Amino acid sequence: MSAVTPARLRPRDPRDARPRLLAIDWGTTSLRGALIDARGRIVARRALPHGILQVAPGDFAATFERHFGDWLGQAPALCLLSGMVGSRQGWREAPYCPCPAGFDALCRNLAWLPAVGGVPLAIVPGMSLVPSGGVDAVAGVPDVMRGEEIQVIGALRLMNRRDGLLVLPGTHSKWVHARDGAVIRFRTFMTGELFALLARHSILGRTLDAQAPLDEAAFVRGVRRGLRDEALGHLLFGVRALGLFDALDPAQSSSHLSGLLIGQELRDMRPASGDTVALIGSDALAPRYRLALAQLSCGAVVFGDEATWAGHQAIHDHLMETAA
Repeated sequence: MSAVTPARLRPRDPRDARPRLLAIDWGTTSLRGALIDARGRIVARRALPHGILQVAPGDFAATFERHFGDWLGQAPALCLLSGMVGSRQGWREAPYCPCPAGFDALCRNLAWLPAVGGVPLAIVPGMSLVPSGGVDAVAGVPDVMRGEEIQVIGALRLMNRRDGLLVLPGTHSKWVHARDGAVIRFRTFMTGELFALLARHSILGRTLDAQAPLDEAAFVRGVRRGLRDEALGHLLFGVRALGLFDALDPAQSSSHLSGLLIGQELRDMRPASGDTVALIGSDALAPRYRLALAQLSCGAVVFGDEATWAGHQAIHDHLMETAA
């Protein structure tokens, strides 16, 4: 296998029917792929419970070829990988691009891997945000994201926009500000992880049903309370106290807790009334954030996996244009 650089990429004849791109999203616990044909259409998808934590050191190339060798055999022009595969625990570390960072910066800083099956491979780097005064435990706390940057690129492409506020709900939710096609700043909240910890390992877990379906009324009350200027620790104890006084049953308590935590995100970010926010997330979380944003009179446009694959295609197209 030989190392590949962008200079060795060659645009294909439009009549070439072979796939243009193999797009891979390789996270901590999951591995997803999409095969995109010469016309830009997704012709096959694959999802596997084989994240980077399930791969032995030094076994990434073999694992990748085992799961996607048949697609590689169709000779796509390029394979792009995003997500935690570019972390220190992944296939190869792709250093963060410091923000503000535009689309061009991501393309310039791809981490190129040796080709597999004759197909060029590159890992999309993540992004970092370091305070101008440097890193300090009190005043200068950095932030990072890896994998979300490709979704942001894709959502902007799908909306045909270069500016906006984008929210990526999840275990570690991201709020991203984009301007003129560049990510100028972002902020991470451990909302999903905090909910799981509280529901499983705190006193609150004894009085709520974490598997209960969303109770919209209880959730909205939680959001509105979370928007208040009150300490989170006090708000959380209120979930237990409301249960003790029969103001919340276990199913309602779960939705109320979710609303509190998401409301705290909104209190910190404060999108302007009337704004339309791009939500990039799962069917389970996006409706909650849409409902929460409505409490501030904000609209939302929702994207799922299509944002990830659109981001990969945007990078592919840029590389091919610059290689022409």
